Amino acid sequence: MSTTALIPTLILFMLGILGTVVPLLPGAALIWVGMLVYGFLTGFAGLSFTFYLLQGLAVLLFWSIDYIATALGTRYSGGSRGAIWGAALGLLVGLVTMGPIGIIFGPFLGALVGEMLSGTPAEKALRSSLGALVGLLGGLVLKLSIEAVMIYWFFKQIISV
Repeated sequence: MSTTALIPTLILFMLGILGTVVPLLPGAALIWVGMLVYGFLTGFAGLSFTFYLLQGLAVLLFWSIDYIATALGTRYSGGSRGAIWGAALGLLVGLVTMGPIGIIFGPFLGALVGEMLSGTPAEKALRSSLGALVGLLGGLVLKLSIEAVMIYWFFKQIISV
């Protein structure tokens, strides 16, 4: 394990974790890049192609969680297809127009608008919107868990060399 290689790696890991809650940073992708930097600096000692491939798949799963968790939260709270699409679009629009706070308000407002456009009564539309928010927050916990596993596996690999 190279201390010199660990410094930029740990910086990228911290930026990746920060990126999970700050949308301007690519989260798990930064963690994966940190692992790649470490590999280049150490000649890939203890880090195989399979390791990087599986870590890359974890990054793809990470990226899909916001949409999947929001959709599931909306659906399980009785939301219609309009609420699910509204929450997904609200996530994108909220992110672009409101920045970090848009991650919370975008899906909520998107699901609410989607339900209202579908003709759903206000009370049920509000419940669906809250479901979207709960799903998104649950997704955040899941994303942080994925990052923790990624980082744990990285250290397990480099310490065992």
